[in-house]
Amino acid sequence: MLFLVIEHFKNQDAGAIYKRFQEQGRMMPEGLRYVDSWVEANFKRCFQLMECDDPLLFQQWIIQWRDLVEFEIVPVVPSARAKEAISNNQLQLA
Repeated sequence: MLFLVIEHFKNQDAGAIYKRFQEQGRMMPEGLRYVDSWVEANFKRCFQLMECDDPLLFQQWIIQWRDLVEFEIVPVVPSARAKEAISNNQLQLA
């Protein structure tokens, strides 16, 4: 499954986050895979695309960063798959 992870940098302190990342890496458990990321121009948030089959792995990862980051984790599907589901009447829109 794919997940959009929105990281809200506490105290807008991107420097502390990047310092820890340089020293310790992403600190992700086995099975949680980083795909790509984008950082907001004002360094308030980071948007990451991640993949895993067990959403509980996020809890293990978040514990490593919770002092510096607040997280939103949103399950997502590629647009092409969503379009296909709608086209095949697999999903009814309200």
